Amino acid sequence: MPRPDKPKQKAPHAFVLEALTPLRPEVRRLFSGFAVYLGDRIVCMLRDHPKSPRDNGVWLVLSDSTKPTDPELRREFPSIRSIELLRNKIGHWLVIPSDSPGFEVEALHACDLLLRHDPRFGRIPKSRR
Repeated sequence: MPRPDKPKQKAPHAFVLEALTPLRPEVRRLFSGFAVYLGDRIVCMLRDHPKSPRDNGVWLVLSDSTKPTDPELRREFPSIRSIELLRNKIGHWLVIPSDSPGFEVEALHACDLLLRHDPRFGRIPKSRR
């Protein structure tokens, strides 16, 4: 007897997708979250998962030319930090943690920057090159 299909999960932090609607984001499952693509570029991942809840939030993908230690980035996103699950193996992904007091404000600021095509964010994954 075939198993019933699991109900499709919805991406968390829907306000991020709403803010990016003018850019027609594409959402795909990735690891324990939902990757957000603008065209060929992955720009962030939305995560709310019981495993490693400290890494829940909005994972920002930095461009090739942006360093994770960029002081301007740290000023704009006070709560941004490296992702514990990645164990410093992938340094160009940083998280705005969902448990930080300014989470929504910082996440919406990231959306504003993406709407303005800020060159500090987004990469074309090797699989799409």
